[in-house]
Amino acid sequence: MAEFPNLSRRGFLNGTAAVGGLLVVPGLLTACSRTDAGSATGEGALDKLRKQGFVRVAYANEAPYGYLEGKELKGEAPTLHREIFKALGVDELKPTLSEWDGLIPGLQAGKYDVVSAGMAITPERCGNAIFSEPEFISPTALMVRKGNPKKVTDLASAKEAGITVGVMSGAVEGSYAKGAGIPEDRIKTLQKPQDGADAVEGGRIDAFLLTGISLRWLAKTNPDTEVTEAFVPELDGKEQFSPGGAVFRKGNEDLRDSFNRELKKIVSDRSRYVQLLEPYGFGETEIPPADLKTADLCTG
Repeated sequence: MAEFPNLSRRGFLNGTAAVGGLLVVPGLLTACSRTDAGSATGEGALDKLRKQGFVRVAYANEAPYGYLEGKELKGEAPTLHREIFKALGVDELKPTLSEWDGLIPGLQAGKYDVVSAGMAITPERCGNAIFSEPEFISPTALMVRKGNPKKVTDLASAKEAGITVGVMSGAVEGSYAKGAGIPEDRIKTLQKPQDGADAVEGGRIDAFLLTGISLRWLAKTNPDTEVTEAFVPELDGKEQFSPGGAVFRKGNEDLRDSFNRELKKIVSDRSRYVQLLEPYGFGETEIPPADLKTADLCTG
């Protein structure tokens, strides 16, 4: 089983971040990367990828979204992206492991072409990169000790029970917990998914808040835990589905648009979508609705 060394795919990027020991300023990097869209000869990003025969993708080693098993890159995003890029004439995914908070800064710095990590589409991230249309939606759930001793089912019941809830560092679940009225001293920050499972099993927290997909996968190797039924949290009165997608550098809109055309073919074919992604716990309930658009998600 792969290790999951860092943050949830839902962690968000602040205004600046460190990459390779340097301070990365997103606006400056974005400006520097705009030439990627085309050269003096009119060659676009997709043309370059076709010519070189591979696309450089970044993953955060978080199962089941994107992780390395042995020498093979697996998960929802690499499986879907491999299918899409093959259709676009690019046969190979060349993977690069990144810490979660370094994914977008590394993309801006030109270390890779696409983030292939099932990253959630948020307004903050849309200010630093461009997203595909949603690849999936994923309701939230709680991991608890076997038998669910506190009998929690969602954030409202967690607040009522006065329990301590764990969330990933920098992840949107922290805002969900605060939005539900759980006091900050009852919200504990953890660095990676296994830390959350360990804290539940060890009694340091009562529940671990993450997407149902992530928690169901995590529970496979943590038999003293169980996962509640998934629920859709609300933030400022809006339902939060945690839709995820591929991430591209600003200036590579041509590549993003080509990717979207092939993605739509798969998402519109329910049986093909399930056949591709069912091994990673994605089924028909994770297929994004046709009216869920990245442009709307980016504006909040």
